[in-house]
Amino acid sequence: MIVRRAGSADVPALAELQDIGADQLTGFADWVAAHAETHLPFVAEVDGRVIGAAWLLVTARVPGYGSLDRRFGDIQSVMVREEHRGRGIGTALTEAILAEAVARDLRHVTVHSGRRAVDFYLRNGFTQHRQLLLWKPPG
Repeated sequence: MIVRRAGSADVPALAELQDIGADQLTGFADWVAAHAETHLPFVAEVDGRVIGAAWLLVTARVPGYGSLDRRFGDIQSVMVREEHRGRGIGTALTEAILAEAVARDLRHVTVHSGRRAVDFYLRNGFTQHRQLLLWKPPG
């Protein structure tokens, strides 16, 4: 298995993993290109076939508290094809993203996880933080 940063040739595989149909592929490719500096896709491949992907959002908080650089990351859309789950692929993708976060000197990395994946992230070095709060609009 190889884990690497995704390139433009990987857009169709990324779209498929995100359940984006062929009718939306051009729009998705445009979105990926427009967000290339902030949304960094990584892929896992076996024998040249993409079997998983994950994204690192790189963003920043308003400067303050003595620092002008308050960049942080957020892991998004970790997807592994069902027939390849349970083989460490999600862990390898997460490790690649966290290595990128270290290389970019990000202050921290967050993840908004579904209930089933919480234990996965805890095993991979994340901690639950009681000060992270969520608001959703009514309805």
